Amino acid sequence: MPEAKTFTVKHYLPYVAVLLLFGVGIWLILSAGSRFYSQPSSPAATAESVPAGATSAHSQQPDSGRSYATRIFQENLRNSLTILLLQLVVIIVAARLVGRLFRKIGQPPVLGEIVAGIVLGPSLLGWLSPPAMDLLFPAGSMETLKLLSQIGVVLFMFVVGVELDVQHLRKKAHTAVMVSNASIIVPFFLGVSLSLLLYRSLAPAGKSFTAFALFMGIAMSITAFPVLARILEDRGMSKTYLGSIALTCAAVDDVTAWCMLALVIAVAQSSSVAASFLTIALALAFIAIMLLLVKPQFARLLATRANSGEYSRGVVAGILAFVFASALITEAIGIHALFGAFLAGVVMPSTGGLRVLLKERIGTFSAVALLPLFFAFTGLRMQVNLLNDWHSWVMCAVIVMVAISGKLGASMLMARWTGMNWRDSFSLGVLMNTRGLVELIVLNVGYDLGILSARAFAMLVLMALITTFMTGPMLALVRGDQSQTYV
Repeated sequence: MPEAKTFTVKHYLPYVAVLLLFGVGIWLILSAGSRFYSQPSSPAATAESVPAGATSAHSQQPDSGRSYATRIFQENLRNSLTILLLQLVVIIVAARLVGRLFRKIGQPPVLGEIVAGIVLGPSLLGWLSPPAMDLLFPAGSMETLKLLSQIGVVLFMFVVGVELDVQHLRKKAHTAVMVSNASIIVPFFLGVSLSLLLYRSLAPAGKSFTAFALFMGIAMSITAFPVLARILEDRGMSKTYLGSIALTCAAVDDVTAWCMLALVIAVAQSSSVAASFLTIALALAFIAIMLLLVKPQFARLLATRANSGEYSRGVVAGILAFVFASALITEAIGIHALFGAFLAGVVMPSTGGLRVLLKERIGTFSAVALLPLFFAFTGLRMQVNLLNDWHSWVMCAVIVMVAISGKLGASMLMARWTGMNWRDSFSLGVLMNTRGLVELIVLNVGYDLGILSARAFAMLVLMALITTFMTGPMLALVRGDQSQTYV
C-alpha cells in the first residue's frame, strides 16, 4: 500500500487557484449573458404588466428577512413530498415510543403501535388540537398515505404467508382441526345473529343485510396468527404442546378466515349471484394454480441457490414482483390484493433459508416503516366521538362480549372435549381470542367496501384492541406471570 502523502500549504495553492479562476469565470459569463439577453421594456408594457390598483414589486415595502424566510418555509411545508415526509417521521417515532411503553407493561409492541395510530387521529389529536391535525394530515394527503399503508399491508400479508408452515399443519391437523373449526363457526354464527340487532343502527345505507351479516361473522372469527406467534415465542411457549396446538389452530383459522373473507368480498362486490359465483370460481382456480403449479416450480427454480444458501438481489426483486403480481391478480378477480399476497407467501420454498431471508429483509422493513402508516390511517378513520350516547356504548359492549364468548368459549370447550385439561383449554381459548393487526386489516377492507359504517368501524376496532390487550394478563393469571422480552 502506498504511503499517504503529506500535504503542505503549497499543495493547496493550485486547488484554491482553480476554484477562484473557474468561479470568477462562471460569474463573468452569467453577468455578460444577463446583459446581452435582457429585453428592454417600454413604459407602456410596464404599465400593462401591473394590474390596475396594484403596485409594482419595487414600490412595495420590502419584507424583512425573517418574514420572508418564514413565508418560504411555510410554502415548502405545503409541498406534497414535505407533508408525506413529516407524516412518516411523526408516525414512525410515535409508533416506536408507544410500542416501547406497551412493552414495559407486558403487552406486544404492535398493540402500542395500533394505539399510537389512534392517538394521532381525530379521537385524540383531532380533539385536542384540530389545527395540529390539519397540519399533519391535510385532506389532500390522505390518498397517498392510504396507498402507502396498503403496500405495507400487502407486504405484511406476504410475510404472514411465508411464516405459515404447511408441513407443521399437516402433522398436527388431526388434533387442531376440531378446535379451529369450532373457533370459527361458533363466533361466525354469533356475529351473524348479532347482525339482526345491529343492522338498522350500524349498516351503511343501501348495503344488503347479507353482506353486513357475513362480514360481522368474519370480524368475530378472526385470530391474529402473527401476534399470537409472537406472544407464544416471548413467553417461551412456542415449543410446548399447548403452543404448537395454538399455532396450528391459529394458522388453520387464518387460512379459513381469509378464504371466507374472499367469499364475502365476492358477494359484496358482485352485482348478481352469477357474478359472485364467477368470482369464487376464478379465486378457486387461482388458488389451485398457485399451490399445484407455482409452488413446485418455485422449489425447482430455487433449488440450486437453496443448496448454497445464497440469494442475489435479483432473486429478491423477482419475488417482490411476484408478490405484487399475485396481489394484482386477486384484486382484479375481485377478492382483494391481500389474499394474493398471502398466497404468494404460502408458495415460497421452505428450504435454504429463503423464508428467513424474506422475513428479515421484507418483514422488517414493512413492520418498521410501512405498517405504522396503516395504524395511523386506521386511527385517522376511527372516530370514537361517534359513540356519543349510552346506546352506542351498550352496543359496543355487546359486540365485545359476543366476540369474547364466541371465540374464547368455543375454543376452550372444544379443546376440553378433545381431552385437554381445563387449564390448557382456557389458555388455548385466550390465545385464540387474540385478534390484533389481522382484525384491523379485515375491518379496513370492510370499511373500504362500504360494508361497515364509521360507527361500526369504531366499535369493532375497540373490540379488536380489548380482545388483544386481555391476552397477556389472562395468560399470566392462569399460567403464572412469566418474563416477557418484547422487542
